[in-house]
Amino acid sequence: MSSLAIRTEAFARAGLVGNPSDGYFGKTISFIIRNFSARIELVEAEKIEIVPSERDHSRFESIGELVGDVKLHGYYGGLRLLKATVKRFFQACEERGIKLHSRCFRLEYHSTIPARVGMAGSSAIITACLRALMKFYGVTEEQLEKPRMPNLILEVETEELGIPAGLQDRVIQVYEGCVFMDFDRAQMDAAGHGRYEPIAPDLLPPLYVAFATRFGEGTEVPHNDIRKRWHAGDGEVHRAMEQWAELAQKTRDLLVAGKGREIAPLLDANFDLRRKIYGDRMAPGHVEMVGAARRAGCSAKFTGSGGAIVGTYEDAAMLARLREAMAPLGVTVCIPQILPSQPDSPIL
Repeated sequence: MSSLAIRTEAFARAGLVGNPSDGYFGKTISFIIRNFSARIELVEAEKIEIVPSERDHSRFESIGELVGDVKLHGYYGGLRLLKATVKRFFQACEERGIKLHSRCFRLEYHSTIPARVGMAGSSAIITACLRALMKFYGVTEEQLEKPRMPNLILEVETEELGIPAGLQDRVIQVYEGCVFMDFDRAQMDAAGHGRYEPIAPDLLPPLYVAFATRFGEGTEVPHNDIRKRWHAGDGEVHRAMEQWAELAQKTRDLLVAGKGREIAPLLDANFDLRRKIYGDRMAPGHVEMVGAARRAGCSAKFTGSGGAIVGTYEDAAMLARLREAMAPLGVTVCIPQILPSQPDSPIL
């Protein structure tokens, strides 16, 4: 047997503006964060084996350690994500008439993406796993239809595992860089996917991402009630989704026009609307992160579900004030690396 080894990765992401409207026919802008990634190693083997990672262990030194692990990683690690990805990949190939060879493999994952803070760690594991399977079986992006690959990744979570989510994370992890996404209902119905427009990262203003793993919570915690209200025809929620989409469109237009320094109020408005709609379902610690960043002069909003924030800053002095404001909260500040050609962006 050959010693074929395949290594793939997918990166963390930040929803810059428009989220959470991506799950409701809205518009968003997102960018990749190469500082953190999920990595897959696939090695040809005699039988199919999925190897547990450090997030999947079930032996603890004390009950306190068990509780701390659950708070950080939830009740499930990444094994279910890998199993569901393999299953969905097989089904997708069957549906498209793609014949797969019969060789087996061992699959292992590792992730440096902070868990449960809204930086798309789960979908990164799925995306990296899909890439590894595609390489192993010789399946191309053209065969899976690249614009539909985010749908396939989403289905792993929503249909296989019952995790509520939208397309935004999967789109940016497939396309990378920075992307404006329009999930117009007519477009989605006709094509099965949104309109995805790359935005040159050098059009973005100076950005930071800040996070605290102790504030982590699953995406289902804040989103379930909103989805119920949406399906029930709640006018306030429907109007909010339209407003978030408008904020994304305005941000896109400013960026393309070379006015990236003017987007800060739009990011703030994104969070303010979220706070109005989500109310007391927003964790106090998450809200305090935004408040601390704004007191330092920065704009701030959630990158995703909460636990991590993204925003703009004007200069080194403002960035220093941000670091000083975040230190008492135990929050890590990072300057996101979006392009592979950029120098490593240190955690500050």
